[in-house]
Amino acid sequence: MTLSIRHTTHYAFTQPVVHALQRLRLTPKETQGQRIREWRMTFDNAHAELQYDDQHFNHVTLIGLTPGAREVTVTCEGVVETEDNAGVIGRHSGHLPLWSFLRQTPLTRPGTRLRAMLREVQGSGTGGVADAPLDFLHALSGLIRERVTYETGRTHTATTAEEAVQHGYGVCQDHAHVFIGAARASGIPARYVSGYLMMDDRIEQEATHAWAEAHVEGLGWVGFDVSNGICPDPRYVRVATGSDYRDAAPITGISIGAAEEMLTVGVAVASGGQSQQQHQQEQ
Repeated sequence: MTLSIRHTTHYAFTQPVVHALQRLRLTPKETQGQRIREWRMTFDNAHAELQYDDQHFNHVTLIGLTPGAREVTVTCEGVVETEDNAGVIGRHSGHLPLWSFLRQTPLTRPGTRLRAMLREVQGSGTGGVADAPLDFLHALSGLIRERVTYETGRTHTATTAEEAVQHGYGVCQDHAHVFIGAARASGIPARYVSGYLMMDDRIEQEATHAWAEAHVEGLGWVGFDVSNGICPDPRYVRVATGSDYRDAAPITGISIGAAEEMLTVGVAVASGGQSQQQHQQEQ
């Protein structure tokens, strides 16, 4: 499948920026089942400082904001070709050893509520982690989706997996953290994925998407989108991976001299045919 993507991030500051750096993880990965045909970034009131690949093989662009700026816009757009591999990414690669994805982080660490949910899955007759890990992971994904209702505006980037389970609501980021925390507690390496998803009912979106991957013996990394109850298909584009959201966040950084900022994000993902038809209509 050919997907056309446009991702715009706009900052409006209440005071002029004195100094600011932003770390962008906004370039899709070249991985099994995914190829970048074209990708470009443009900046208004900002400039690229350097580019590098981090420990997770995420392509990172470091940008500096123009001193005195009151508004900054980062625009990414391009075309990515994807294949259907039933969510299987394959063998592990990267600078970090596989065992590093067994370590919990503050965002994924299970508490009383998450461990109780995990015991439900372990006793549900799925065959167990050792005997049937794939069945176990699908059962885990299904239970999380059932117990943690998808609701926007009620959690934030610092919400932990345990808090999401306790409150019973969250978004894709929270679903991924709960899944990762439970998988790691069961001895299965797991990681966070940020990227894009072409929706069936619309092109324009207000945010990027997030899901999880678990490492299954004999298959390698396998994706699980808890929020939608499926394994990623050709509608998904992997951009960044990490131990949790903080490792894979699309944009992170610091600013000095801006009292407050208002962030607006616009994402459009369409198939090649849809994108071409929309472009012709706009003309």
